[in-house]
Amino acid sequence: MGPRSRIGHGTVAVHLDEIQLEDFAGIGRLNWITGFPSDTGSVHFSHIEGRVSRLRMGPHSAITNRHLIDCTCEVEVGAFATVAGFRSQLLSHSIDLEKNRQNASPIRIGERCFVGTGCIVLAGAKLPAYSVLGAGAVLNKAFTESYMLYAGQPAKPVKQLDSSHLYFIRETGSVK
Repeated sequence: MGPRSRIGHGTVAVHLDEIQLEDFAGIGRLNWITGFPSDTGSVHFSHIEGRVSRLRMGPHSAITNRHLIDCTCEVEVGAFATVAGFRSQLLSHSIDLEKNRQNASPIRIGERCFVGTGCIVLAGAKLPAYSVLGAGAVLNKAFTESYMLYAGQPAKPVKQLDSSHLYFIRETGSVK
């Protein structure tokens, strides 16, 4: 944990290889953060070379309250990014029906992103830097275009965002 980082009351983190919180990163109250450690010797996920069960949060990033974060594969929340609202789910693993086995892929939330309330982010998804994921959206793939509002089920680009929005250029993680 970096200086001035914090984890709120009632947050539970179990079965992870690692949690990294850089300077001023924060996890709010009543979150459930779980994973599947890489050193168990289990056949589950053994086919994924280099898999690490880790939550990595950049400086001034935040996960607010009452979210579910599955870090079976790495989940990264970039600098100044916010997983906001309540009850979002970041799910880095699921069942591969074709191969009849558990599978996992990293999730990447880019720097200065905003994830609205009640979102679902699935394995392998990427929200590019300076982007917004609208409330209730399902992000199921990796996008590349920054300064974009992604919304819907499944999420798709719906509106270009102005790079001068103060959220994207603020100097501290807190929003007043």
